Amino acid sequence: MSATPSLTADPVLKDLDAMLADLEALYKDVHSHPELSMQEKRTAALAAGHLRRAGFDVSTGIGGTGVVGVLRNGAGPTVMLRADMDALPVEEATGLPYASKATATDREGRVVPVSHMCGHDMHVTWLAGASRLLADARSAWRGTLLVVFQPGEETAEGAQAMIADGLLSRFPKPDVVLGQHVMVGPAGTVAGRAGAITSAADSLQIRLFGRGAHGSMPQASVDPVVMAAATVMRLQGIVSREVAAAEAAVVTVGALQAGTKENVIPDEAVIKLNVRTFDEGVRARVLAAIERIVNAEAQASGAPRKPEITVLDRYPLNVNDRDASKRLADAFRAHFGAERVRETGPAPASEDFGSFGTDWRAPSVFWFVGGTDPQRYAEAKAANRVNDLPVNHSPKFAPVLHPTLRTGVETLVVASRTWMPAAAA
Repeated sequence: MSATPSLTADPVLKDLDAMLADLEALYKDVHSHPELSMQEKRTAALAAGHLRRAGFDVSTGIGGTGVVGVLRNGAGPTVMLRADMDALPVEEATGLPYASKATATDREGRVVPVSHMCGHDMHVTWLAGASRLLADARSAWRGTLLVVFQPGEETAEGAQAMIADGLLSRFPKPDVVLGQHVMVGPAGTVAGRAGAITSAADSLQIRLFGRGAHGSMPQASVDPVVMAAATVMRLQGIVSREVAAAEAAVVTVGALQAGTKENVIPDEAVIKLNVRTFDEGVRARVLAAIERIVNAEAQASGAPRKPEITVLDRYPLNVNDRDASKRLADAFRAHFGAERVRETGPAPASEDFGSFGTDWRAPSVFWFVGGTDPQRYAEAKAANRVNDLPVNHSPKFAPVLHPTLRTGVETLVVASRTWMPAAAA
């Protein structure tokens, strides 16, 4: 467990090397016991117990399974650190000795495999390590530390559930909201940017209504399969013909479901699609275009009913405060060295982290920590095959433990200390 050297020696970090074995054990435990969104009872209990032992005032059950810890340490700014806890309904294929074999019952009553294929187990471990280090070194800083372990990020409901359950009124307002995510990239590196950092996302279900008939008598039907196919093809023109080249959007149809037998024209078809955008104006135009196309295709087909458009989930655009982002990037460069801190473009992935800063009206910063073996990443980059590396949500996504564990704890501590002043001598 060799340490990756840093350029600064913050006294809060002096015990990190000695803590790495415990953090590795915690990571493997959480990884082996994943829980679906809004079902994170065991993970929440681990987080709450850790915070209590470190001396935090702990509140549980916020927004369902959310955990909040408050550590007051004299006059000074309030800094919020956030980690998400939930796993995915994906069967793990990493081959790791601590790979998940868990299953759970989802909301539709189906038994599904569950695994931490997005790295939230790493996020929980990072925040556990950083909160303990900061608590143990209270003599080195002043202020209030607000630690949030959030449920339900994968379903875009956890942040809002905590907010709806009184997060903003029950706990001190932060001067800055900070969060991070493990991603593909050389382990030991950090990446971020000012402005939009992750996309807005809208998932929609569209029910198209037709009139069923025998496959040999299509003239007696209003065929929802043809209607759905025409709709899907027309939707592909939104980005290419209605979004400017200097703007960005993605419209993906991930499911088209209709019928059960080859000689039966069904009564209806279902389309499920996902939209990613980086600008609220573009978002509004794309969503309006989808509604216009869906309704027009149904009308052109002579549908007996207007289509039903249902929002499945909705992620906010995650925008990093410019001043806070610069302040944090400068601190990261001072600590890690410029070669380990990269400027990144906005990621097409989505996050509900931005809800905390928006609703609290506080500046927020979100960044990425690399989790890929550096040699493997370098070889993939040299061969122009970075896209072949397992990404978040892949059943083979597996961040290397070292130096990923250490780097993620360091970033949270350095970020906190960027706002929390040193204690007076």
